[in-house]
Amino acid sequence: MDRGTERDVPPSRGAGDGGPDHAVSGRVPLAVVVVDREGLVSHWSTGARRLFGPAREEAVGRPAADLLPVSGALPDDDTEATGYVLHAAHDDLGPDLESSLEGRLNFPAAGRARLTVPGEDRSDVLWWAYPLVGPGSERLLVLAADADTLRRWDPDATAGERIAPGFALHTDFPGAERLAHRLPEILPSMSVGESTRIVAQVLELGYPVLEFSQNDLVPVTPDWGVPRRAERRARRERAARAAALGLPAPQAGAEDGEDLEYAAVRERLEFLNEVSGRIGTSLDLSRTITEVSRAVVPRFTDVAGTYLREQVVAGEGFPEGVPDTTTLWHRVAVEHTDEPGRWDDVIPVGEAMPFPAHTPFFQCMTTGEPVLVERISEQMGHAIASQFEKRDIRPLINHRSMLVVPLKARNVVLGFMILLRHPERPVFNDMDRVTGAELAARAGLVLDNARMYTFQESVAETLQDSMLPHIPARMAGCDIATRYLPGTLLGRVGGDWFDSVKLPGARTALVVGDVMGHGLNSAAMMGQLRTAVQTMAALDLPPAQLLRNLDDLAQRLGDTYLATCLYAVYDPIAGELQLANAGHIPPVLVRAEDGRSELLDLPTGAPIGVGGVPFESVRVRVEPGDRLVMCTDGLVEMRGEDIGVGLATLCESAAHPAASMDAACDTIIRALNTRGGRKDDVALLMARLNGIGPEDVAEWRIARDPVQVGRARTVVREQLHDWGLARLADVAELLAGELVTNALRHSHGRPVALRLVRGDTLLCEVEDDDHELPTLLNAGPLDEFGRGLRLVSTLAREWGTSRTRTGKSVWFELTLPGR
Repeated sequence: MDRGTERDVPPSRGAGDGGPDHAVSGRVPLAVVVVDREGLVSHWSTGARRLFGPAREEAVGRPAADLLPVSGALPDDDTEATGYVLHAAHDDLGPDLESSLEGRLNFPAAGRARLTVPGEDRSDVLWWAYPLVGPGSERLLVLAADADTLRRWDPDATAGERIAPGFALHTDFPGAERLAHRLPEILPSMSVGESTRIVAQVLELGYPVLEFSQNDLVPVTPDWGVPRRAERRARRERAARAAALGLPAPQAGAEDGEDLEYAAVRERLEFLNEVSGRIGTSLDLSRTITEVSRAVVPRFTDVAGTYLREQVVAGEGFPEGVPDTTTLWHRVAVEHTDEPGRWDDVIPVGEAMPFPAHTPFFQCMTTGEPVLVERISEQMGHAIASQFEKRDIRPLINHRSMLVVPLKARNVVLGFMILLRHPERPVFNDMDRVTGAELAARAGLVLDNARMYTFQESVAETLQDSMLPHIPARMAGCDIATRYLPGTLLGRVGGDWFDSVKLPGARTALVVGDVMGHGLNSAAMMGQLRTAVQTMAALDLPPAQLLRNLDDLAQRLGDTYLATCLYAVYDPIAGELQLANAGHIPPVLVRAEDGRSELLDLPTGAPIGVGGVPFESVRVRVEPGDRLVMCTDGLVEMRGEDIGVGLATLCESAAHPAASMDAACDTIIRALNTRGGRKDDVALLMARLNGIGPEDVAEWRIARDPVQVGRARTVVREQLHDWGLARLADVAELLAGELVTNALRHSHGRPVALRLVRGDTLLCEVEDDDHELPTLLNAGPLDEFGRGLRLVSTLAREWGTSRTRTGKSVWFELTLPGR
């Protein structure tokens, strides 16, 4: 920073001196001092040594106020310590350097002082102080320049009196990136990240400038000059053309005013353009809130508090209309340039509160227009502070300039931003009001887009969750685990599904399906097909017949309905799987005996909805402990990769030993989901086929004789005693007798079958050769029949009826003791 060279430049002449208006530009040597959070010098540049005297070894680690004394610290003739004395100039240029060095400064400041050097004349020193905020230890960056250098450029002695420090408005600085890379060289022990942060803050807060006259500003930058403004260049060109033609030079006054006004407008347009590029980089609501809040601090304001309606924070819809005094507003972000933590306890993020009608905030949110308060008076500060119980916020807001801008979109007020400037900064003006309104309009639209995306995502997730079943972890004779992963790029709603259905005879139906396409239409079709499968499974249709009926249904619903489906029925007593496939990828069977996994060779069939294609069922013998893995193609298919690779990985990962069913599912997901490139939904169902052993099953044939009802009751009681379930004997005996009585009454010739199954529950089934299903009846006091099923419905945990190939089955379940 201090390596710039002095360069000869044209002299600067003030307005009204009759000479041409020459602008001064060039580089000046800068002294660079960095002060840490303890007020100690952490960097002392070569330029600082030349300007202030002490060498780097003497300065680093010492209190900055000792090395940069100000007015009153030392007498003019005192040459002890450093031998140099600084005197603050009384020109109302801002706070003195002492306040900066003591860490009380939270905004950029500039000043002018007189430097007394032993044996030399006094010289002017111009300084600029930038507060630094961030994770590093640096807290203040001080730049200083010798004004005598510039005085030597101007032979007119009075010109030197007009030299004053100041901050230029934000302009392009093409050397910023180079400066960020050089800072680690200039400031030892500084990381590239820290240097980039410091340069970014300097650019946001404004460049230091030297003011030579009312209209000439000389930018002072570390090593690089800033290009002159186009307006001034054009003015000089007009003056040169007028001189060449012998015409009087254009007047500077009005034209300069137009230039300054144009420059101010351009600065704000540049600011809005930059803000627009920094916000809305994602549709994540919380990230968008953070981007909006940080976009205005510190360049436009020193404090920015963002408030949103409760429904916006929740990502919900809300009724249109003007908010009132009962509307809750959530404080979702507070950004500031004050010392860390100053606002956190008094104005915590996450607090929700209403605002009364007398506040400017209520005026903003009801009118939808910005509200400008040039200075918050003591009275207004007291009125605002009254809303914060047991917290005095007046020291944070009094005497500050305030601008409240509404965040609205589509004529609905979503929230508002409270912008505050430090008392030492210029107050908000009408141009700031317009700028703030435009900023809020852009921010409001971005926030509303994020809110609607969050709302739609929530709706989609709710829809998906409602359509996917909550399968119990244990069914009769098997354990089940499932996983569903939405498409990573195509939203949370898809057409993949899985299901399990309880069937008569302690059997379980296992289903996995995949509707072609994505989005709400696919999800809606998936819901229809899943409901149809549930209904037809309850009828105990064979797998091939069920897929045939499902295909017919899909064609009736529309010619755009296409889906694949894999349907399996597990009989834990027979130790058998019966499967049928409709265009789906085959399942994997992992054998418990040797851990070997294999893809089951099934007739593929055509997808549901094609029509006219037969489906076939296949029976597979299984042993207790075998695992069946069924999934959709989104898990194994990758763009640009043969599906065989995915199926091989599925077999390998399914065979991997796991401590639990959930762990086994996670192993498969990790193996197949980490390859990258997945864009489709994934449905995964794994079933461990535990089986039900012969010792847990008891069967009897009951002859068609009413006397056999007593025998049925007896065998049920005896069997339950043998199983150690005597506590269930009375209820089971009673209900079994009712079912056997009904079966004997309606059977046509074949004996009645009675079966008890001990599993997670006690299952009792009674079969006969009558195809008409019984129904509950409302039996009157004098009715002879109709009370049996009512009794079963009252005492049993669950009961049901279904048709079989030879007739019907009626069953009930009782909860085992201790379950």
